[in-house]
Amino acid sequence: MELKTDYDMVIIGAGSAGLAAAIYAARGGMRTVILERGVPGGQIFLSSAVENYPGLPSQVTGPELADNMRRQAEQFGAKIMTADVKAVDAPRDSPVKVIHTAGGDITAAAVIIATGARPRELGIPGEREFLGKGVSRCAFCDAFFFKDKDVIVVGGGNTAIQETLHLVQPCGRVHIVHRRDRLRAEHYLQVRLQQAGDKVVYVWNSVLASINGQDTVKSVTVKNLKTGEVSEIACSGVFIFIGYEPNTAFLRGTVKMDDEGYVITDDKMRTSVEGVYACGDVRNKFLQQMVVAAGEGAIAAVAAQQYVERLKGTEYA
Repeated sequence: MELKTDYDMVIIGAGSAGLAAAIYAARGGMRTVILERGVPGGQIFLSSAVENYPGLPSQVTGPELADNMRRQAEQFGAKIMTADVKAVDAPRDSPVKVIHTAGGDITAAAVIIATGARPRELGIPGEREFLGKGVSRCAFCDAFFFKDKDVIVVGGGNTAIQETLHLVQPCGRVHIVHRRDRLRAEHYLQVRLQQAGDKVVYVWNSVLASINGQDTVKSVTVKNLKTGEVSEIACSGVFIFIGYEPNTAFLRGTVKMDDEGYVITDDKMRTSVEGVYACGDVRNKFLQQMVVAAGEGAIAAVAAQQYVERLKGTEYA
């Protein structure tokens, strides 16, 4: 069957899942393009240090790893385009998928959704008002601006503690505000955090009620969930790491999603629509890590390649 499309495969999103998918798709002979509205690398680009990716015994920065992945994908022939995807049209009576972008339409035989997730907001007064004026979601990017100043970190998972470790050296005291009485981060990170001594202050069983200031952040209001006690902590910066929400709003009505907006797939990354796949942090799974996303990207690409070859009548039987 002859398919007249711009590309065999369009991958939406250039994080670890999307870039891994592009590497496998391009190596498989697919005419492949990645559509990314921001900087290739996704959440990887915001990581101050990557230590748990197989094959990297020496620590590398997120931007370094993201750039390596991008160059590897391009080396095998994948294209990367800056584009803001508005919707995906996958009619049941045609194998051609139409990707609607702000700059025009692109057609493909298969689509891989790898748009990842965005940082979850606290939804409290001052959070949006002081974004970039003391409120940050990237210690690697902004630690320099808080030299010798006290800061707050909200969260207790791997990302929160990795970012805290980057803040400990330049900043004054780092207060970790966590809604539970112990951290969720892996043991290795907690051991490293202990080495910071009294530069780290734990505020257990607590949440932020507001972020306060005038032109910049001056303090936070903290509420203890067990006692109800409300207190104020003076600080110059607030770093928020409480998880993510999937970037799937543009897919509403196209593929099946769960109540939180994560795309539902099978073990081959196939969605409810034939020829449309999803991988990485747009899926709700046990472990949201770069290595998992990359593996899912590879699976999605191989499954999509088989689908495209089946449409063309070139599948290896």
